Amino acid sequence: MKPKVALLCGGRSAEREVSLKSGEAVERALRARGYPVERFDPATDLATLARRAGEFDLAFLALHGPGGEDGTIQGFLDSLGLPYQGAGVLGSALAMDKALSKLLYREAGLPVPRAVELRKGGPVPSPLPLPAVVKPASQGSSVGMSIVEREEDLAEALERAFRYEDRVLVEEYLAGRELTVGVLGEETLPVVEIIPGEKHRFFDYEAKYTPGATQEICPAEIPEEVARKAQEYALRAHEALRLRHYSRTDFIYARGEVYVLETNTIPGMTETSLLPLAARVAGYSFEDLVERLVELALTAS
Repeated sequence: MKPKVALLCGGRSAEREVSLKSGEAVERALRARGYPVERFDPATDLATLARRAGEFDLAFLALHGPGGEDGTIQGFLDSLGLPYQGAGVLGSALAMDKALSKLLYREAGLPVPRAVELRKGGPVPSPLPLPAVVKPASQGSSVGMSIVEREEDLAEALERAFRYEDRVLVEEYLAGRELTVGVLGEETLPVVEIIPGEKHRFFDYEAKYTPGATQEICPAEIPEEVARKAQEYALRAHEALRLRHYSRTDFIYARGEVYVLETNTIPGMTETSLLPLAARVAGYSFEDLVERLVELALTAS
């Protein structure tokens, strides 16, 4: 009898709909491999899961954004004694906080774009260097993010980002090629290049989750030494943030350097997601990938 899985998806973040799609895909894969699985939505079902935790061998997290990737659900599962795939409390919290993760990237010797952290109601330095990327400090999927080129557009971008939380990053905009690299267990996956369609200035929420809106090339058509560097940086970022099992780190290749942007601790698992694409090129079917994550969850952290 295979381990019984409590699948967590949904939640209350701005990425709820994507989480539900990830959960549906993961559930199909688990059932295809013979795993007994039951779905729980943290928005409504945590008390039920707490009461029935002893019925399950592990939890599979298909949650994105605050409440799913920031360490809160991980702490809840730790208190229940339920193992799960991916980062623990500390790694999840560090990776979710873009300001703190930048400090750790720098400490690990990784190149990052310059950035200024602003707080809601606090002073705004003037002038800020433009063009710049304005984004909430602890959201995923480019939620609340804008690219600002003119000073007169900065106030609107800040207002948009502050709708999601009280801390915002204004980050140096680097024009270049968008890359991403997954880590699975001890190995790095092939590099993916992301080319948003003409309607999208960057890899925003719509470009991420609309089939056909973005061209994703794997393996990326970049020089071999650049690919090796991106893979090395992905592993170093994974280790610097105290992560485990898997992650996906996003980069911008510009000015002859590979700059680290951010690391995702529960990458998307939808039909348009990047980690399953890279895993497929590395020889893992979607079902293989899901089963590998189950195996990692059941190993010691």
